[in-house]
Amino acid sequence: MNLGILMDLFILFAAGILGGAINSLAGGGSFIVFPVMVFSGIPPIIANATNTFAACPGYLSGAFAFKSELLAHKKELPKIIAISLLGGIIGAWGLTQVSADGFERVVPWLLLFATLLFIFGGQLNGMLKHYALRGTRATHILNWSLLGMFFLVCVYGGFFNAGLGIILLSYMALAGYQDINLMNGIKLLASAAVSIIAIVLFAYDGLIAWKEGSAALIGVVVGGYFAARISRHLPQSWVRSFVIMISIATTIYFFYANYT
Repeated sequence: MNLGILMDLFILFAAGILGGAINSLAGGGSFIVFPVMVFSGIPPIIANATNTFAACPGYLSGAFAFKSELLAHKKELPKIIAISLLGGIIGAWGLTQVSADGFERVVPWLLLFATLLFIFGGQLNGMLKHYALRGTRATHILNWSLLGMFFLVCVYGGFFNAGLGIILLSYMALAGYQDINLMNGIKLLASAAVSIIAIVLFAYDGLIAWKEGSAALIGVVVGGYFAARISRHLPQSWVRSFVIMISIATTIYFFYANYT
């Protein structure tokens, strides 16, 4: 193995550490790992699938660090996992069937929507709750709408992993979650389920660059676990502010990457 390949693998490892930390704290770590993979010469579609492979253990290790928050809401977990798996396999299948060029042009707008939803999701959720209190039928409509939205987010994650964490956090703000640590735990658990099922399909179709992905994967595990443990001891307002900053930064990045 020559020096150039070793250097590429080391850079991917370092990008994985940073990306895993960002995934655990806020989501958006793919905007570190994915571009580095492309710059190292991996075709974009394969880089997208390989990024999903590299990110998955970080999701798992990060979710483990939030196990106490997740276990306190264990009745919700089977439904979350089932919907995540179903949405993930549908999204991954879509990536294997359709060129991602057109979709990548839409990604910045999706991220802009997700960022605004996370910032103002609490106020919007209050309005929706007020509507739901008008009657049982309205409550059922709201609950099914939120369930459908979660499914669509998971489909998105199976198709294009970048930004999944931010959109999941935005969804949870809209759904009424307020504990940022619980939100991060559910985000990581759902992201892991979406990624696991997508990886199976990507591997079957030969879309994963295993050597490069493994270098990033090791870094993601390290960065994701330690960042998740640290974030549990930070004031929630700090973590929320960090989420908003990462959301804005990643949205600007995608607008720049796709429209300049």
